[in-house]
Amino acid sequence: MMSLTSNTRVLALLGDPVEHSLSPVIQNAAFREAGVDGVYVSLRCEASDLVGFMHGLGRAGAGGNITLPHKEKAASFLDERSEAVRRTGACNTFWGIDGRVFGDNTDVEGFRRALRHFLGRRPEGFRVLLLGAGGAARATLVALLDDGVEDVLLLNRSTERARAVARRIGGERVRVAEAAQAINDGVFDLVVNATRLGLAPEDRLPVDLGRVARAGAVMDLVYGPAKTAFVESAEDLGIRAVDGGEMLVQQGAVAFERWWDVPGPVHAMRRALATARDRP
Repeated sequence: MMSLTSNTRVLALLGDPVEHSLSPVIQNAAFREAGVDGVYVSLRCEASDLVGFMHGLGRAGAGGNITLPHKEKAASFLDERSEAVRRTGACNTFWGIDGRVFGDNTDVEGFRRALRHFLGRRPEGFRVLLLGAGGAARATLVALLDDGVEDVLLLNRSTERARAVARRIGGERVRVAEAAQAINDGVFDLVVNATRLGLAPEDRLPVDLGRVARAGAVMDLVYGPAKTAFVESAEDLGIRAVDGGEMLVQQGAVAFERWWDVPGPVHAMRRALATARDRP
C-alpha cells in the first residue's frame, strides 16, 4: 500500500462514463512497480467541466487521461500538442510542465503496439475494414497508415463524419463506405471495431461479420470483464479475434512514459488487468 504525501502526484481519468474503466487498476499497479510517487483516480467529467479539470491538474504539475466523449474537445485546450494530436484532432493524455498543459494521443502508439502483439508482425500490405470515425478510429487510422497497410475501408453511421476523417488523415489508401452494404462479400485481412458499441450489454454488434467474404483477424477496441460480443461473434465464425485489453495496457504504458519519462512496466500492467478481469 503506497503512502500518500504532499508530494504525491495525482493523475486522473476524465470522461463520462468512467465507472467501467480499468485504467486506475493498471496505472496504480504500474506506479507501485516503478516506485513513482503518484496515484491514479477516475473522475466523471461533463464537457463543460473539462477545461477546468485539465488546466487545474496540468498547471499543478499533475495530468491524466481523457476518455469518451471528450478526446476531440480536449485537443483544443492544450498549450502544446504532439504530432499525434495534430494529426488525429484528439487527445487522450495530458500533463503539466511549468504551468503549461501538454497533450498526446497515446492511442496511436498504443494501437500499433497492441496490434503487433496480436498479429506478431506489422500489418504491412493489409486490407482493413475500420468501423467508426471518432477519436479511437482516428488514432487507429494513423497507426495503420504509418505501418504500411494497403487499403482501409472506413464504415461509420455518419458517412459525412467518415469523409471528414478520410480527408484529414487518409489520402489515396482510405475509402469511405457510402452504405453498410459496401462491406458485403468484402475481403479483409483485418477488421477493427473503433466504435463504442459493446460497452453496454444491450448494444448491437458493430457489424455482421457473416456478410464479408473473408476476415483474417478481428480487433475490438472495446473491453470488459469477459469477451465482448463482437469477439465472440468472430470466434464463432472461426476468425482469430482479440478485445481491447492489450490496447488499454499499451496506450497506458505510453501515457506512463509521458508522465514519468521512464519506460512503462507493461508486464505489471498486464498482470493487474488479468487479475481485475478474474474478479467476479
